[in-house]
Amino acid sequence: MTTSTWINRGFTAPFTTTGTSALVPPPPWHYAGWLLNVAFSFAPERAQPLLPPTLGRAVGRGCVHFADWQACTDGHELFDPVLAQYRETIVVLEIERPDGSHCMYCPAIWVDQDISLLRGLLQGWPKKIGSTYLTRSLPLAHPAAAPLRAGTRLGASLAVKERRLIDAQATLSGENGKPLGFLALPTLGAVGWADLRRPQAMPDPLLLRPDIRDRVQSDWHAATATLQFYPHPGEDIGCLGDIEAGEASAGWVGITVAGARDADG
Repeated sequence: MTTSTWINRGFTAPFTTTGTSALVPPPPWHYAGWLLNVAFSFAPERAQPLLPPTLGRAVGRGCVHFADWQACTDGHELFDPVLAQYRETIVVLEIERPDGSHCMYCPAIWVDQDISLLRGLLQGWPKKIGSTYLTRSLPLAHPAAAPLRAGTRLGASLAVKERRLIDAQATLSGENGKPLGFLALPTLGAVGWADLRRPQAMPDPLLLRPDIRDRVQSDWHAATATLQFYPHPGEDIGCLGDIEAGEASAGWVGITVAGARDADG
């Protein structure tokens, strides 16, 4: 009697011999998107519940990124945009590492698509489902196009479990801006998975940083902004307490994620 050999070809579940239904294929993953970035400050000690103890110390600065992305692997997703397009809100905090270097850490991120959610969890970006909206700038001289010029108004919002969590409003100044948040510093994430054979044991997260290549970006357009976090019964980002909006910018960026590296690698 012979037995057949079951060969899995799925990078992620569902695991099958074809790999067709796997939710996420292996990298490289290519991303291009329109972002509104709003920096903020807070009392550094308020971030302690959000940070792995080996990471370092919060310096009291962070950034919220509202993003409208398009992503692909070999490009077939561009023929079927439901696989490629999504929006998300990213919160990152600036950290001073034990060696004195600075990085960003992502304690919270919300997305509206399952493919992106799983890609994020694999990289240490702790994605959950949320609903992000942000004003798009279109290349037209028209009131509805939000053209990139002084006085143009941009807005963004995040709702999680049908409750508003973050609001931002920005007005372009007409001046040159700069990359902020994860666009300006290396960003680390924590990867950890529960083991149901030991349900009483919490995961011991591993710090990773994405292996980012082939980055391209537009000019960044400076803005003044307001930013508001609202109380939410199911989110820890409120641990940061009172925040104060700082500089803001808007523009486009493209990156490729080839994999991940150890945080200190």
